[in-house]
This record gives sequence, structure tokens and C-alpha cells, in this order.
Amino acid sequence: MTFIKTTEQDSNYNHLEKMSIAESLKNINTEDKSVPLAVEKALPQIEKLVEQIVYKLQSGGRLFYLGAGTSGRLGILDASECPPTFGVSHNLVIGIIAGGDIAIRKAVEFAEDSTNLGWEDLQEYKVTENDVVVGIAASGTTPYVIAALEACNTNNIITGCVTCNKNSPLSKTAQFPIEAIVGPEFVTGSSRMKAGTAQKLILNMITTTTMIQLGHVKGNKMVDMQLSNNKLVERGIKMIMQEINVSNKEAENLLKKHKSVRAAIQNFKDGNK
Repeated sequence: MTFIKTTEQDSNYNHLEKMSIAESLKNINTEDKSVPLAVEKALPQIEKLVEQIVYKLQSGGRLFYLGAGTSGRLGILDASECPPTFGVSHNLVIGIIAGGDIAIRKAVEFAEDSTNLGWEDLQEYKVTENDVVVGIAASGTTPYVIAALEACNTNNIITGCVTCNKNSPLSKTAQFPIEAIVGPEFVTGSSRMKAGTAQKLILNMITTTTMIQLGHVKGNKMVDMQLSNNKLVERGIKMIMQEINVSNKEAENLLKKHKSVRAAIQNFKDGNK
């Protein structure tokens, strides 16, 4: 099959510099509306990968995101939000970016072109066949990511990917590829736009669905969230009030005593108030 970088094709618009602010915003929004539809078409692929992730995490494994540039930053963002949202260890979902942590804020030249660093970065975490490694690359051609997934395949580590071009080298390398074909960007080649939005949506789906399957959500509530600020403490109190029908003060006392929403509710139900 032919590989065409649709994310690099010319924008559907021209003379962007001549557009008014209103015209630019309207046209960007028009393009953005196509992203959820592209993600919807990839739902069967997402499901297959999530099934693998849930199985491995239930068995004590970890989920790794690996990417460069915008893709790497999105992986780190999604990974970093799992502990406060779901109360899991920082070592359960791990985001790795080409060039190291400095690349989160500042581009590191040619880091994404290395065919060795990706696997070396994974080895620092002692990656094993108990884990799942998901490569993220809008183009599907990033050497740092492709080579790392090739090494994972050789070492019997389950691999997935999130890309925005069809039949890319990365998709052919990953055992469980996800392709969200968003088409040309508003600014030609600027994959931080539609491609980045698609990747963010998919990563949200992967971790949220996985954490639900792992039992970190009850009803529709984040019962294992970290109580790291006053807003979250207030949210926790409301959850307890709704779940066990107690007053605000009683809920607050339970939360202070048991340190988590889940523990507060369970202890109350067990008669340990």
C-alpha cells in the first residue's frame, strides 16, 4: 500500500496572512470539527490496544508512551495526569520524550532522528515483556519511535502506536496501530493542530478507559483521586455526601480521617466511622 503523508499535504486554505482574525478562527474551527470523526473511525483499533493494556496492567505491568516533539509532550501530559486523577503510582503510566525532560519545554535538535536513544530510554526503566509501549508520532515516520518499537517487538514487548497518516512505517511496526487520518493541517504541516488534537483525544480514551477497567472509577466519580488542593477536597466531600447521604461536616470528617474518597465511603459502609 502507498504511504502518503496527508498531514504534510497543502492546507485547504491559502493566503492565511490575508484573513481577518474572525476568518482565521472560523476556518481553524471548521478544520477542528473533522478531528472527532477521524478518531471515531479508529475506535476498533483503539479498543484492541486498550484490551492489551488492561490485561498487562492487571498483571502488574506498565504503560509507556514514547514520542518526540509535540507527540512526546502529549504522552507526558497524559501520563502525568493519571496519578492525581486516578490515584495510581507515577510508575504505572510513563511518558518519555526524545531528548529528555529538557525537550518538554525546548526542542532538542535531531533527537527524534536517533535510532538508538528510544530503546536506551526505555531500558532506563527496565522495560520488560510485562509492559506495553505505545509510540506516538503524527507523521508515523519518526526514527526515534520506530526503532524503539522494533526493539520492543524483538524483546516480546507489546507495541502500539498513535499516528495520523495511513500505512506509515510506524503503523507497520506496531502490533496494535491506531490511525486517526485527520488530513491537511490549517497551516501546512503544523501537526500540533489537528493531529495533536486527535492524539490528545485518543490518549485520553486509552488511559481513562483503562483506569475504569482497573477499578479506579465508581459510578462516574474519581474515587481514588489525590486530594492535592482545596478544590479537589471539596469535590471529594461532595462525592461522599452523595454516595452515603451524610452531612457536609460528616463527609469532611470522614475524608480527613480516611484520606481518600474510596476509603471514607467503604469504612462508613463497614461501620468504621
